[in-house]
Amino acid sequence: MRNVLKVYAERLRAFHPNARLYLLNVVLSGAALGVFRLLFNFYALSLGFDEALLGRLITVNNLTALLVALPIGYLADLLGRKRSLLLSSLGMIFSIIGMVLWPFEGAFYAMNILSGVAQSLGGVTMAPFLMENSGEEERTYLFSFSSGLQMASAFVGNWLGGYLPSWVGNFFAVSAVSSRAYGGALFLVGVVAALGAVPLLFLRTPRLTNTERSVFAPLSYAAEHPGLLGRLIVPMWVTSIGAGLIMPFMNVFFREVHHQPDPVIGSLFAWGSLAMGVGLLVAPALADRMGKIQLVVLTQAFSIPFLALLGFSPWFWLSAGAYYVRLALMNMSGPVYQTFVMEHVEADARATVASLVSMSWSFGWAFSPVVSGWLQVRYGFGPPFAGTITLYTLAVFLYWKFFWPRGESAVSRPLPAAD
Repeated sequence: MRNVLKVYAERLRAFHPNARLYLLNVVLSGAALGVFRLLFNFYALSLGFDEALLGRLITVNNLTALLVALPIGYLADLLGRKRSLLLSSLGMIFSIIGMVLWPFEGAFYAMNILSGVAQSLGGVTMAPFLMENSGEEERTYLFSFSSGLQMASAFVGNWLGGYLPSWVGNFFAVSAVSSRAYGGALFLVGVVAALGAVPLLFLRTPRLTNTERSVFAPLSYAAEHPGLLGRLIVPMWVTSIGAGLIMPFMNVFFREVHHQPDPVIGSLFAWGSLAMGVGLLVAPALADRMGKIQLVVLTQAFSIPFLALLGFSPWFWLSAGAYYVRLALMNMSGPVYQTFVMEHVEADARATVASLVSMSWSFGWAFSPVVSGWLQVRYGFGPPFAGTITLYTLAVFLYWKFFWPRGESAVSRPLPAAD
């Protein structure tokens, strides 16, 4: 354990200055988004909308991210990493505040389109940025530490988010579950997110010239390496379809099925974020010992029984416990797999592949929530949970089939650079 901690400390000290500034942004934006994800569904419901609208909004958000992913990858290289990250942050800030200032259905759709563009721009920029600002030894640690730090910040955000509507409600002398209380809380979220953009102003990154990027690069790269990209992306695509069925509605699930109030759900989400953060922080050391793909397959496979307990347990305490374990196991492999993907494509193709990975993840989240919202209104949460369990099982099989080393040591085999 002492040696593991020593190695971990050495990897953290090796982080580049740009990486440290980005991590500061992650702390503040992670806390803000933790509150937003907890409260927005309640805010929309308090305005008289239903779960079907929530599903459509999530679909619009992710469908936008899906449709713009390819041109956004080109735009991100033209702008450079710094400007791309800044514009992504500003887009998210304006979308959050916009839904508070204009609380009607049309504005919700418009702001979710904007946040989808911002989400896509940030998504295609983040992985190449971290690759360019890390060495081989600390790279997995930076990817995982970034995600873990975001979850730890979300722990604080979720905990505060459970109480924030009460505090705002007391200030305005209105009910804690009123739209005014939720709206005021979300406005404060936008302010914190704006503070999180400040460290990005101090990044020092090069900017590519127009000649270094072809607008058709994503399509040409996909045409040249269809087998490699298929193996890298299809398991994530299947996972995203399953995740979109249930994950955006977890706060509604605990309120409707287990009849828990906002402070309890906020605390539950907070401790869940902390559990996920702990899992993300220990993931690099485990990946060093067992291999990246072995970590992905084993942790995601072990998470599936806990997903079943979460969805079908009649007792809140058991469902909540399964929620914590599932979060830690399922999500700790995400940054490790991101690193694996970036390591197996050429440097000049990383933004392209990040665009395609973003598309694969957005695809499921674009279509699954609207289906899930419809199912919830008519049949409850049983069918969405069953669908998620089935799809997660298929994704684990695909990771195992495509990448698990056979007859070798516990170090992931390199993939071919082309097919």
